[in-house]
Amino acid sequence: MTFTDYIFEKSGHLKKTALIDGSSISYEEIYLGVNYVSNLLNENKCSKEDSVLVISDNSRFFIETYFGIIKNGSICVPINPNMSENDVKYIVDILKIKTIFCQKKYESRVKKLIYERAILYTEEDMGTSENELVLNDPVDVERDTALIMFTSGSTSKPKGVMLTHYNLMYNTDSIVEYLRLTEKDRVEVVLPFYYCYGTSLLNTHFRCGGSVVINSKFMFPQTVIEDIKKYNCTGFAGVPSTYQILLRMTNFKDAEMPSLRYVTQAGGRLPEVFILELYEALKGVDIYIMYGQTEATARLSYLPPSQIKNKLGSIGKGIPGTKLMILNKKCLPAEIGEVGEIVAKGGNVMKGYFNDEEETKKVLRNGLLYTGDLAFKDEDGYIFVVSREKNIIKCAGNRISPREIENTICGIKQVVECVVIGVEDDILGEAIKAFVVLKDSNSSIDSKYIVDYCMERLPRYKVPKYVQFLPSLPKNSSGKVLLKKLKNM
Repeated sequence: MTFTDYIFEKSGHLKKTALIDGSSISYEEIYLGVNYVSNLLNENKCSKEDSVLVISDNSRFFIETYFGIIKNGSICVPINPNMSENDVKYIVDILKIKTIFCQKKYESRVKKLIYERAILYTEEDMGTSENELVLNDPVDVERDTALIMFTSGSTSKPKGVMLTHYNLMYNTDSIVEYLRLTEKDRVEVVLPFYYCYGTSLLNTHFRCGGSVVINSKFMFPQTVIEDIKKYNCTGFAGVPSTYQILLRMTNFKDAEMPSLRYVTQAGGRLPEVFILELYEALKGVDIYIMYGQTEATARLSYLPPSQIKNKLGSIGKGIPGTKLMILNKKCLPAEIGEVGEIVAKGGNVMKGYFNDEEETKKVLRNGLLYTGDLAFKDEDGYIFVVSREKNIIKCAGNRISPREIENTICGIKQVVECVVIGVEDDILGEAIKAFVVLKDSNSSIDSKYIVDYCMERLPRYKVPKYVQFLPSLPKNSSGKVLLKKLKNM
């Protein structure tokens, strides 16, 4: 059984809606397209050793190629269509890509970057097939790679996270369990499918026979509310910036969304003031604050909705089947309140980085995933992230987490987003700098206002030395803030 077989185990021939993307598409229609892709690859002698590139926005085309490649036993490699030419060339070269599925809109750009030996298919080449593929070379679900997701690394080159069929099954089962997903659930998706959080939405809702609504218009955030109402969505997912924009730039707080059962937030830390605003706006809706990494397939922990206010700022505990530990510098379990590194154990932990043994050894040791995130546990076992080690600001002998400062500045109602970093300083070592995005560019709020506001609420050594206002924060296509760009400003 491949991961695709597991996903469509009960739904492959259902006539119910699987996808809404302008029009409604059934599971049966999707599955016929999946079969077509897997048969096409089989005819082209694509084996489970071959990686197949997918370059596509969220669409039926993405879904059918993603599941079709994995059904064939080959390795699916979805990438951001706007990835730099150098990075695309790098991925094509190291994976020896021979087959690419690419949306027509990106075809001319991709043709410039690939070798003549690569076969390129667009949505115009797609068809359907009722024939079920019988693999000549059955997969080993625990060992064979199903998916490689590229993530930015500490080096200049992206790192390929290798996930097995088992990793994907394990994480999908766990998420379905704690979110209590059923065939009645319908999620609105604004996150890209080539990002592990976006992929997990697709995997979980297709596994339980629910449905997915694609919203490709988040540049007009009001459409989120409109689509939840129009399509009776029961779920929504976002990264911190998603909710910050919805809460401060739309009528989200006053909107009537009776179908909404739950929302999830991951992909970074949402400041506590926004968590409380979300809680007040969504009475009766389950709010899941979550934490994860691509290296853990997607998800590592969640905070139960009932604990949102009691454990404000916590990422909760490990998801079902995954154990999270806080280890100190001696690699021993940290005491209550002692800061250490989050370390994970579970079937969702990646196989390793493709063709990068050195980086793999840094994060995978004795079957454990060392996340690089610093945190502590409270007396009830709930985990609170302090920061990534590399993001800790070392100012005048103090080790400062940006988190408390960002939470404070976001308490100003006119602030939509804020990120705090350390910048080089001859005297302090690192000085604190805050980048702030305001709701209204004509606001009377200036740097002095921000500094004075912090002076009243924070110890002197945590008050920013510099404040810079931006129209928006630099982000990648998944909505994550690009700290490197801010540091280079």
